[in-house]
Amino acid sequence: MSAIDPILAAVPLAVDRRASRSLGRRILDRAGRSTEFRIGLALFLILALAAAIYPELSGIDPTKMDVKARLLPPLFLSDKWSWAHPLGTDQIGRDMLVRSLVGLRYSFLIGVASVAVTLLIGCALGTIAGYFGGRTDTIVMRITDAQLSIPMIILAIAVLGVSRPTIPAIILVLGLSNWPVYARVMRSVVMAERGREYVRAAQVSGAGHGRIILTLLVPLLVPPVLFTSVLDVARMMIFESTLGFLGLGVQPPTPTFGNIIADGRKYLLNAWWIATMPGVFLGLTLVSINLMGAALERARNSIHGGI
Repeated sequence: MSAIDPILAAVPLAVDRRASRSLGRRILDRAGRSTEFRIGLALFLILALAAAIYPELSGIDPTKMDVKARLLPPLFLSDKWSWAHPLGTDQIGRDMLVRSLVGLRYSFLIGVASVAVTLLIGCALGTIAGYFGGRTDTIVMRITDAQLSIPMIILAIAVLGVSRPTIPAIILVLGLSNWPVYARVMRSVVMAERGREYVRAAQVSGAGHGRIILTLLVPLLVPPVLFTSVLDVARMMIFESTLGFLGLGVQPPTPTFGNIIADGRKYLLNAWWIATMPGVFLGLTLVSINLMGAALERARNSIHGGI
């Protein structure tokens, strides 16, 4: 038995290891009872399954041109009722449904990965600054202030404008654009927690700083922040689409929401579905994520209010 184990057994329920591990389950359970969360989850699962399965089942290459099938209207606007292209085709005959679903894959992948980078950097630096304080806190906060002074679009142009934009580069740019927010939140919370009796008792028992942070503070503080970050996935998807629209996102022929909409804006008068269909898929995805994120955030706030 390590020196810190008796301390962990003696701390209040809110910071007990088992309570910390179950905090995420409690938030999920409470959020899962809300109609809002269920609707968002059902919508998200439908979109995710469609994006994962349909492009392969259809056998349609989202980048393959078919000039004979160019600018075909969606099924509900056509008199021929052919299911070959349910949502129509673009200006060079590429299927809009497959391209929109593949674009959803890339958008969601980049959104989740960029939020993961944000969480990793922000939570790590915020925890270090809040726990150690002093000069460490000053240095981290000055770096945070410097980062906050750089607009995301300027950072994107600086990084992506000088080289060919790649998925890892886009993820890095988006991840670096928002970590100061999480750093400030984690810093303030850790500064409040480091003076609690259970942390002092662990220090007196001889536990190292790393063990205290990883065993006591991180399991308690990260789950609520993790659930709150669900809303940031939607925001990062919007940023990724914006970069694609400006030509700074994933480059064609790889389909993403941004570059599909950018291509379709030239045909709004006679082929409005080229720009509209990816916008509809993006909007539905954002609605589903926001519904789940809002329900999770309310559940987190109610649980923390009751501790």
